[in-house]
Amino acid sequence: VSLLRRAAAGLIASGAVRYVVVTAPAEEVDRFRAELEGLADGAAAGEGGRCGGIEVVAGSPRSRQASVALGLAAALAAVPHADVVIVHDAARALTPPEVTQRVIAAVRAGHEAVVPALPVTDTVKEVEARQTGEVEPVVGTPRRDRLRAVQTPQGFETSVLVAAHRAGAERAGDEALAASDDAGLVEACGGSVVVVAGDELAMKVTTPMDLALAELLLERQTAQGERPAGGCGEN
Repeated sequence: VSLLRRAAAGLIASGAVRYVVVTAPAEEVDRFRAELEGLADGAAAGEGGRCGGIEVVAGSPRSRQASVALGLAAALAAVPHADVVIVHDAARALTPPEVTQRVIAAVRAGHEAVVPALPVTDTVKEVEARQTGEVEPVVGTPRRDRLRAVQTPQGFETSVLVAAHRAGAERAGDEALAASDDAGLVEACGGSVVVVAGDELAMKVTTPMDLALAELLLERQTAQGERPAGGCGEN
């Protein structure tokens, strides 16, 4: 089961997501659609939630921020009156449905932007950035008890996220300038962002070591008789 399918299935399994939009490289749209085939049908049959559909649209080659803006537009075209929008990474494919539920519940409780996060266990140093391979002078050591490692899905009042993307649109043309997450766009507009508990399973799978760990975790879940995260009962 691909990371993409697991991530989408995990959202549906929360029972709180009405519609899923996936952004894909333009040349991969058909392949992504094939990867997701049948997920919404399973949800309608009661296997994972009450999702009304899954749509794949072409993202932007310019930046993640620009791709999210395109996905947001497609989501609102499909569900015009949605009051909550969440933004997720396919790379966090093992995210438990409970994390999605917590995020959405916090938005509905009155918080305009919500991110799941975990306390940072490493000491973090701020450095003066240099070229790769050069020594980098340390310029500060933030207090670890005030640091959180942010995950996804991130949740927003729809109007807040739309306004944040509109205000930050000029940044979207260059990945170096674009926001690394959508909560950052809300912060840049002076909005309020709060944190809820994340989960260690919401790890980001980006390196071979990450992938090996994800496979190990799934094997352990299977051995213990649990349904693999995002698996929707598939083999």
